[in-house]
Amino acid sequence: MRLDAVIFDMDGLMIDTEAPVQICCQKAAAEMGFDLADEFYVSALVGRGWTDCHTALTAHFGADFSLDEFMERFRQRWSEHRDVHGIAIKPGLRELFSFLRSRRIPIGVATSTSRDEADVSLRAAGIHEAFDAFVTGDQVTRGKPDPEIYLMTASRLGVAPEGCVALEDSSPGALAASRAGMTTLIIPDNGRMPTPEAMTAAFRVMESLHDARRLLAEWCV
Repeated sequence: MRLDAVIFDMDGLMIDTEAPVQICCQKAAAEMGFDLADEFYVSALVGRGWTDCHTALTAHFGADFSLDEFMERFRQRWSEHRDVHGIAIKPGLRELFSFLRSRRIPIGVATSTSRDEADVSLRAAGIHEAFDAFVTGDQVTRGKPDPEIYLMTASRLGVAPEGCVALEDSSPGALAASRAGMTTLIIPDNGRMPTPEAMTAAFRVMESLHDARRLLAEWCV
């Protein structure tokens, strides 16, 4: 198995943000009088960039739903949560970073989050200097599950997509990486299993980043 680079998603994969972000989104919607149900949130918003999320929210709630007000309320709730609780990294992340660095394998990030928001989150988690290439949702024209973000990250790393392993937690992300031609490993976040389509597209579904590190180590022998 070729292993020229490893590309990471961010939220839910490296840092434990998916669950609190969902809660903050639901609080913001509730303050506006809207019920942002779990099923809709997971199926329509998780793993996607804000542009696609905005489209889905407007289609779901109708013209009375103010995206500007929602984003203002969400950012306030998220900032409050982050200031109080910080941001935790996922188990096994530092060990995986250490392994890749020891083998001089480049590390990239392909996240649907905007650059400014991603910088804040990664600094809060203490891992903002760990990457050789960094592509965010506001730097591409088409969000996940389109492969653009993964193809751009591979290009910035100077490697072919076929030589990359992508680590994802969401179904849109896994489909994006697979469609880019990458070997895709899914580590579900908080028990959210991938869709059948994403599971078929991925090379393997794993329980943790520890398991991903052990698999990559086998490929490096």
